Amino acid sequence: MSDFAARLTFDDGKRIEFHGPADITKETTEAIVNAANSSLLGGGGVDGAIHHAGGSSILQECKRIVAKIGTLHAGKAVITTGGRLHAKYVIHTVGPVYRGGKQHEAETLASCYRASVRIADDHGIRSLAFPSISTGAFGYPVHEAAEIAVRTVVEALLPCANTAHVRFVLFDIATCRTYVQAAEKLSQQLLANSAIFERGPS
Repeated sequence: MSDFAARLTFDDGKRIEFHGPADITKETTEAIVNAANSSLLGGGGVDGAIHHAGGSSILQECKRIVAKIGTLHAGKAVITTGGRLHAKYVIHTVGPVYRGGKQHEAETLASCYRASVRIADDHGIRSLAFPSISTGAFGYPVHEAAEIAVRTVVEALLPCANTAHVRFVLFDIATCRTYVQAAEKLSQQLLANSAIFERGPS
């Protein structure tokens, strides 16, 4: 896709793009991330949309995972097939419910992004798309979540051996603008890594 709203590019060619408004179920990255609930049985928002678009094979694989590990704790992530999606894989992660911004909530949210990138890299996945985790029904303020998300993904992506392209797929224009602002702000602090920030045509 060429219609990115903004992009961070690093010296080694790795890049992080920001798109919105956009539908993550239509992404062509090798994997997409699902903002799941701990039961892994589907739900509303992004979770329900991914299960609906991907079909029953995702749910069946989630059920097998739950049978082995029980519920998925917040900040953790697991991987399944992408079913009927363009993406080959879905990485499911459970974000924190916002209860006033306690420190553990920020760390749990960061862990969602960190764990998802790690799983992608471990599976040789080159490209990965994220939604805005926890900012819907879980109530995390978008401006706080965006700063955590962008910083954590940069930190997790740079040492990756396989994953080289991360795309943030934001549901509405206001959320996208907030993530773009977070990326621009962070780029000004990343001179040591020679991050180039660009605004796109969209």
